[in-house]
Amino acid sequence: MASELGVSEDAGAGASPGAGASPDTGAGPATRTSAGAAGTKLDGRVERGNQTRRLVLRRTVDIASVEGLDALSVGRIATELKLSKSGVFALFGSKEELQLATVRAAARIFLDTVVEPARQSPPGLDRVWQLCARWLDYSEQRVFPGGCFFYGVIAEFDAREGAVHDALVRADRDWNGQVEHCLTEARDTGGLHQDTDVPQLAFELIAFLETANAHSVLHGGPAAYRRAGVAITARLRAAATDPSQVPQLP
Repeated sequence: MASELGVSEDAGAGASPGAGASPDTGAGPATRTSAGAAGTKLDGRVERGNQTRRLVLRRTVDIASVEGLDALSVGRIATELKLSKSGVFALFGSKEELQLATVRAAARIFLDTVVEPARQSPPGLDRVWQLCARWLDYSEQRVFPGGCFFYGVIAEFDAREGAVHDALVRADRDWNGQVEHCLTEARDTGGLHQDTDVPQLAFELIAFLETANAHSVLHGGPAAYRRAGVAITARLRAAATDPSQVPQLP
């Protein structure tokens, strides 16, 4: 989901480029001190804006994972977090921008929770295994209270048009691409048979993961994750050059 992470959620709201800069124009010490104080004051406002933005987005990703992105509104968030509506509006500007920022924030959390930890393993079968294990844990531990954030909101927007739909398409392609990339590494390093159909295998693994998430959210309990672990392990062992190198997923 890297393409959805290109815009930092900590970007200073309302700050102009170079704000607070004080070029040496020969002004006296009092003038420079005044300019420095103004810059410090502006920096303080920017940081408070960043903190508010992070607070808002932590709440919006949780709401959207349960109720959907359409449940988000500037007024609701301002009321729940006891913020001024005008202040929240100044940070996002519109409901659509709030939704897009929420998608980016969720992608960042997903990347930090699933993808980056898995990438600490060396390329090959172990990295593929770690990616699946981290995803199952991310869903089961309810990093988002509604289960996988993207599973829910993609279903909400899949038949629509517009910027939010397009952002979710990119996020979904990024995730599929990440799984395919890890499988390709495993094939290229000899962990998978050379004739492995990588896109097909990626599709199957993701289907097992998403089905476990859906069943667990609907019915509760860990049974669906155990079944997904068994299915993913069996599928990877079938494609592996040495099946014993694929441990049973928890």
